[in-house]
Formats: sequence, structure tokens, C-alpha cells
Amino acid sequence: MITGWVSSNLEATIRLTLQGPRGEEQAIEAVIDTGFSGFLTLPPDLVEALGLRFLKRGQAVLGDGSTVIFNTYEATILWDGHPRRISVDAAETDPLLGMGLLFGCELTMVVVEGGDTIIRPLPLA
Repeated sequence: MITGWVSSNLEATIRLTLQGPRGEEQAIEAVIDTGFSGFLTLPPDLVEALGLRFLKRGQAVLGDGSTVIFNTYEATILWDGHPRRISVDAAETDPLLGMGLLFGCELTMVVVEGGDTIIRPLPLA
């Protein structure tokens, strides 16, 4: 189980630990974004600091209809106490946790300031 909180801006937020390829670790706070189908976004300066491995360039259409091009990298996160390799999109925004990372989980939020955010992995079928 992964726990977090609802911020004063009513954003469901969790803490994650990222690992770079040389073993460096960085704790971050990420906002859950149910409109984002990817795994995780990170600011480019954090991607560089962790030395993440480049995977590919991608393109996305944002909520306002504009199109952006971005770089995708590989990172390891600690997810429910276990290392998990994921793709990370570099974006000039605060870290966002997307639906790709939540796939196979149950998400519960108490949507009041300071309310609980809980992510539970679903049992394997």
C-alpha cells in the first residue's frame, strides 16, 4: 500500500523514491493526474541530476489542444516497497504520476485538505 495526502490545492499527492542508473536516489512528491496516460513526468533538471537513460522522443496533445514534443527516459522507482522500472517523460512541470503507473491498482482519495490518498495493488488474476 502506498499512502499520500490531498494538498491545500486539492491535489492527490504521494512521495516516491527514484533511483538513477548509478544508484543515486531522490525522493520526490508527485501529483496524481488521471488525465495523463503515461507513468511519470519529471523536470529536465532532475532527469539530468539522476543521469537517467534516454529511451526515445515522444509527442502528446495537452488538455488545451496544443502539441508538445518531449524526451522519455528510463528510471527505477520504489513502488509499494519494490523496485520497478518505468518510463519517465521530461516536462517543465512539477512531477505528475499518470494512469500508466496506477494500472493494476485501486486508488482511493478523501478529497478534503489533508485527506488520505491510498494506492493498493490489486491481487493478481
